[in-house]
Amino acid sequence: MDNLLKLFESMLRIRMVEEMIAERYSEQEMRCPTHFCLGQEAVPVGVSSHLRHTDYVYSGHRSHGHYLAKGGSLKAMVSELYGKETGCALGRGGSQHLNDLDAGFIASAPILGGTIPIAVGSVYSTKSNVTDKVSVVYFGDGATEEGIFHEALNFASVKKLPVIFVCENNLYSVHSSFDVRQPKDRNIADIGPAHKIPSVRANGNDVEEVMKIAGDAINRARDGGGPSLLEFMTYRWLEHCGPNKDLDLSYRTKEEMDEWLSKCPIKLFETKLYKKNILNKESRFRIEQKILKEINSAFEYAKKSPFPDPQTLFDYTYVKS
Repeated sequence: MDNLLKLFESMLRIRMVEEMIAERYSEQEMRCPTHFCLGQEAVPVGVSSHLRHTDYVYSGHRSHGHYLAKGGSLKAMVSELYGKETGCALGRGGSQHLNDLDAGFIASAPILGGTIPIAVGSVYSTKSNVTDKVSVVYFGDGATEEGIFHEALNFASVKKLPVIFVCENNLYSVHSSFDVRQPKDRNIADIGPAHKIPSVRANGNDVEEVMKIAGDAINRARDGGGPSLLEFMTYRWLEHCGPNKDLDLSYRTKEEMDEWLSKCPIKLFETKLYKKNILNKESRFRIEQKILKEINSAFEYAKKSPFPDPQTLFDYTYVKS
């Protein structure tokens, strides 16, 4: 019962953080491009429920949920969005360059597929010393069209590396639908067997299904069974980059949006918990107030934090001779 409540709280926390960032983004104090994961909270929460503190996690441009689910500091993340010295990248990276080494969230980067080979290389370098460490890398369906995706799968398969490739298939690469970018009637999970990698396609809006499938893959990797490719079907609620809705752009329909809104991962799981008497209105209110207090504290901390000293502009960028 406690584990189920933790799953719910973790998803709700990501949702509330994203909603607060979207609300405050219009104040124009957060100047970095920001990609929100509203609607996709079940995937990182279900996967991270099996991860240890020492496991590695990598992500791409839509990384907030992955970072928070792995235990990344909320204060450091919000400070980074404000470009403050207390940010996780010292105010120099913004939303798309989150990291928290203490939590095992190694890096996120906006280059499409850019962290996929890094995730593979990180466990290749430690495999001889740490046999039960796993590396998880999150990416969208668009990244599977990059050559490095296939090269990384091939190398991980050949070396039997403990890498979990997690594709969050939200049907769109910016504004391009899946059917105009990839072959008809082929699932991304179909690519795995070509590289002799176990693959699964599943409902990314069902946190319990995600948790079960990810658990099987992670346990197999820890036992020396090599990599897995997990394709989770999900949907982003907001525009590709930014805090607004984008139905006015006409690349997706209101009917499609309404269908996916009805599949909200948090609402679906919340309903299950109510039916099982694991959650009630009072306990939900307490969880929500606890999260809200943490969020408000993080934003207050970020706003009060200093900007980096302009004299340090080129620090960490170029090697000084």
